[in-house]
Amino acid sequence: MAERVFEVNRISFSRNYLPPEGAAHKKALHLTVKCEGYYSKSIMLDGGPEVDICPLSTLQRKEIGTKRIKPNNVCMRAFDGVNRDTIGEIDLILTIGPVDFEVTFQVLDMDTYYNFLLRRPWIHAAGAVPSTLHQMVKFEHENQEIVVHGEDEQSIYRDPSIP
Repeated sequence: MAERVFEVNRISFSRNYLPPEGAAHKKALHLTVKCEGYYSKSIMLDGGPEVDICPLSTLQRKEIGTKRIKPNNVCMRAFDGVNRDTIGEIDLILTIGPVDFEVTFQVLDMDTYYNFLLRRPWIHAAGAVPSTLHQMVKFEHENQEIVVHGEDEQSIYRDPSIP
């Protein structure tokens, strides 16, 4: 009986899920999500350190008030190896697939090639399983498996309203 329960709640990937170019691709996993009423492209999923990151420029472009940023004393090591102090943290609602998540982001004033960086805090809170190989993330919500595909130039999920 226990085997059946585990079988139902199992997230898996197969070769059928590989992108058209197969396993040879070198793409990072980027999603398009909705944040505070705006669609956002270039949301990078990365299983790295224990903070989710929002560049200050993303908040400014989305006209999300910086007054919502709560000061803190967090210092992070950026990709370039330089230690940087955060401006603070902000709680934002992200809609990923059909599910809303409240995510606490550390706000950094630096140039990035992503709009948000979702890391272990969101991945673990959502019970998500990202696969850069398969270019998708899967998680369970209300006993259903949710599959969110990564961005692709020919994606059928494109919405012309996404800036």
